[in-house]
Amino acid sequence: MPRRPVQSPRRRGLRSPAGLGASSRSAGRVVGGGTERGTAPDPVRQPAVDARPRGTAQRALASEARRGERTALQAQAERARARRSSPRPGRPAAPAGGPSGLPAAPQGSLPGSGLGRRGLHPLTNAAVNERLHAYDASVKGAFDAIVPVLQRIATERCEPDFVDRAQGIARGELGFELPEHILASTWVTGLDMRRLFAACVFETYRRYSDEFYAADPLRGRDGADFQAFLVRCGFHLMDVTPCADGRLAHAISYVLRLPYGAVRRKSYAGSLFDIENTVEKWVETELLRFREGVPSTADAPTRYLKVVLYHFSSLDPAHQGCAAHGSDDEAAARAGWERLKAFRQAVENGFCCGASVDLLLLGMDTDTDAIRVHVPNAAGYCDLDQWLDAAEVYELTKGLAAAEARNRILELVRSRAPGTAGGPPSLEPAPQPVLETSGRAWTGMTELIAWLIEQNISQIDYVRAYHGGHYADVGHAERFIGAGIGFEEIQLRNLTYFAYLSTVEEGAADLDVGIKIFTGLKVARQLPVPIVVRFDYHGRVPGARERAVAHCERVATALKARYAKLCDEGLLHCLRAVRDCDAEAPIELVGSSLTSAATAAH
Repeated sequence: MPRRPVQSPRRRGLRSPAGLGASSRSAGRVVGGGTERGTAPDPVRQPAVDARPRGTAQRALASEARRGERTALQAQAERARARRSSPRPGRPAAPAGGPSGLPAAPQGSLPGSGLGRRGLHPLTNAAVNERLHAYDASVKGAFDAIVPVLQRIATERCEPDFVDRAQGIARGELGFELPEHILASTWVTGLDMRRLFAACVFETYRRYSDEFYAADPLRGRDGADFQAFLVRCGFHLMDVTPCADGRLAHAISYVLRLPYGAVRRKSYAGSLFDIENTVEKWVETELLRFREGVPSTADAPTRYLKVVLYHFSSLDPAHQGCAAHGSDDEAAARAGWERLKAFRQAVENGFCCGASVDLLLLGMDTDTDAIRVHVPNAAGYCDLDQWLDAAEVYELTKGLAAAEARNRILELVRSRAPGTAGGPPSLEPAPQPVLETSGRAWTGMTELIAWLIEQNISQIDYVRAYHGGHYADVGHAERFIGAGIGFEEIQLRNLTYFAYLSTVEEGAADLDVGIKIFTGLKVARQLPVPIVVRFDYHGRVPGARERAVAHCERVATALKARYAKLCDEGLLHCLRAVRDCDAEAPIELVGSSLTSAATAAH
């Protein structure tokens, strides 16, 4: 059979190999071969070099155009924009915003005017939005390139030099090689595309994770400036629980623009966090304040802020809301508020009345990323039927100059608290000294809320600029499931469905929801469900690594038993990884269901 000519990457319009980041092991083998916040500080920074596999952003945009979400001309324009905004080797990252402290002039506004560049809100940081988009397109493009590349490789399987051809295509398009043992057995067992797909997902995850920890592309690791702002607002820790839904995975770094290193995030299905675990974190935080004075001394009048972020859909409210609450927005908000009150009651019952706990309930539209805030009064009460919508604030302030807009936002926040002139009547009366809204604590809470809304305004413009006002993927479009403890690097929308768990039995409900989602996303297309089991550990504790590895093994074994049919049919594959969070190290791969039998025997 005559060989078909294969166009070079340059002829196909792809970038040269020099575009790959030095920190990425571009020639490394795939997993499975047997080894192994004025504004607060800007949370975004581009890596100095481009670690993106060549052509992936262009392919992802072209694919969306083919699906009818964009016209061909729009896709062409966005491909050009993606190329311009992507970092190039040797090009330093652009400045990420104003100095730390209170709000700096936003980069999306014109001096002395309420008119933003390109129709943006005067408080929108356009430069940050551009960098965020480039990072999102780069990472997701790498995952979305996998299927087209494997489809191309499949057309070469009858060639005598199939292995060499497949590896060449994988190196050129994905930036890494495929597991040799899977390719080598093709002539006997046929081409196992399910194993290859899982291997590519796992290797792409490893490369993306390594880049995150090596280069800190979101610039969110150092949250000292935001922490200082938080203390000025009267809080020593911000503990956020979003829903485990992948459409909220970007809530910290994108929707709220928080530095991930300065906030605690634990995701749970329906935002129903573990009360006991959160009380333990409260105790740990208070002990740190008492022993070390970090982040504030024990006698400082600061409080532990617990935040719940529930979600809803404005485009399809009956079907694309929170699955854990039957797409019922009221139920989601009510359940989140009840869980928050139970946490505060648990702390007060166990320690003292008036313990240093404050509560905040937020909602998020997963179609537009606009948040709603149930503004509390000085007694800590909020009305579930009343909120301040960031999209509404956007429209009310878009014609103002930046400083005027910022002051107007704060006025709106303070007018929406229950018992105030502009807010609903308070249904939970308290002694008048408590309800006084000029107190320092309530003032700090409203300043923080106003800051969060200001950050969200940039995200509203982000979605309008890059996604036409709402996301095309209204529903689930996650690339893999993450199970365990860790995954700090998961900061992108619809990249991962996360199940926080210590054991499979404990996290069974979250896992079953994830498997149901991926049955539609992957299994229905005859592709396997890729699961990354991950447990972070504290390296300063003797034996912690060994226990984390053993934990991974137990969870992986329990996953295989719970979803035996999927595993037997090759429709579920698992990667096991641990990470020393004390050393700020990258992940360490400790096993995979893709490991060859010969390697596993050793």
